[in-house]
Amino acid sequence: MNITITASFSLSILFLTSCEKKTEPQAHRHVTEATYGTMSDGREVSLFTLTNESGMTAKVTEYGAILVGVEVPDRNGKTADITHGYDSLEGWLTNTSYFGSTVGRYGNRIAKGRFSLGGRTFNLATNNDPGGLPCALHGGIKGFDKVLWSGEMTSDGRGVELTYLSKNGEEGYPGELKAVVTYSLNDENELTWQARATVTGSATPVNIVHHSYWNLSNDRMSTINDHLLTLNADHFLPTDAGLIPTGEIRAVEGTPFDFTEASPIGERLKTENESLSLGGGYDHCWILTKKDGLRHAATLHDPKTGRTMEIHTDQPGIQFYGGNFLDGTAIGKNGARYPYRSACCLETQLFPDSPNQPSFPSSILSPGEVYLHTMVHKFTW
Repeated sequence: MNITITASFSLSILFLTSCEKKTEPQAHRHVTEATYGTMSDGREVSLFTLTNESGMTAKVTEYGAILVGVEVPDRNGKTADITHGYDSLEGWLTNTSYFGSTVGRYGNRIAKGRFSLGGRTFNLATNNDPGGLPCALHGGIKGFDKVLWSGEMTSDGRGVELTYLSKNGEEGYPGELKAVVTYSLNDENELTWQARATVTGSATPVNIVHHSYWNLSNDRMSTINDHLLTLNADHFLPTDAGLIPTGEIRAVEGTPFDFTEASPIGERLKTENESLSLGGGYDHCWILTKKDGLRHAATLHDPKTGRTMEIHTDQPGIQFYGGNFLDGTAIGKNGARYPYRSACCLETQLFPDSPNQPSFPSSILSPGEVYLHTMVHKFTW
């Protein structure tokens, strides 16, 4: 039997009350809702702003279930946005780097854009070709990051719940999948992203992933190579030239992939290492130390501003991507052209290419099962 990865989590699942969209912000405790813009077909898109008592702000839009920005104070009390992205909905509609996005059905890569399930072979769009080897990336040409979700404030006034129904056959995936993503922000400076999904009609691979780009300094033109990173992982997954895991599980000890103690991201990037060379830097999945339930996955710290972000999750892996494909072409917030390695992604998830690798934790969700993925970002300064 295929078993979906789930976890017991002390926070209760948030239920919602309906809320009519307004053209002006409508106060609702710690959440406001305002019109962000309209799609080309005239559909209205909302922006939800979450605040807490410590001066943090998180903004979420219905388009792509995207985290538009996160504002966090530094050690001197100066608040700034620490994510890459765009200033307006029009910018987000051009988002090819997955800034802030919720990606799915299957986040990360599936080799050759195909998998077999229940005696059938399913073909997906091959929308990425690192090393000249095509694969399916982040759900396809029009994945979850490029569709309009339906958002409502949560009943406790601390978050927003977004819902999307992915039809059978969408982007080549079988089964009709109902996905629900919740963002919430508490007064302990914890920003929680949680994905929940059920499927009807047929089993399907599911790996819904959050894909924000972080630069804790707020200097969008600076590299994140001086940030200190800790990963609670003793092993990682080497890849081939197409950034697909080979199936080997390799110890990090004695390699540039050892972040078991806080280390500058750029310190070992020039080390002669086949995995680093094939990835063009860090773009790999680390296997988290096994514990039940929610557990520490990573810590990112900026020595210049004092900002620290801890990540906790119930998933078995975390993809650390060092911004190797940023090239200054995307015009982002305040006109910034995000340069090479100016932000990093820390994406908790199942392993890449799991549908084709039986030794990996199963990504197959069957009717009657529930997919649950919780990711908590805790900030200090």
